Amino acid sequence: FYQSNHEGEIIDMLHDERDWSQGIIINAGAYSHYSYAIRDAIEAINVFTVNVHLSDIQNREKFRKNDVISEVCKKTIFGKGRFVYLEALKFLSNKNHESN
Repeated sequence: FYQSNHEGEIIDMLHDERDWSQGIIINAGAYSHYSYAIRDAIEAINVFTVNVHLSDIQNREKFRKNDVISEVCKKTIFGKGRFVYLEALKFLSNKNHESN
């Protein structure tokens, strides 16, 4: 588990995890709407990543519908409150079972 309000720290963490992580769940908050730097870090590390949003971004302001991070994630889950994390974990768990 890792939390930061600083874009560069999130990018550093993603790069640090690339050597051992089998999956990442990321809630980049507002960064998901415009941070091509985080998007590029996710793409560069080549780790199975699930993007989550607590709220339903499709039923919010127009700018929130643009999610640049989802383009490089295996799945995006939104609109289920805190349960997005459980669904993402289940998705990652099923992915790991399929690859064994």
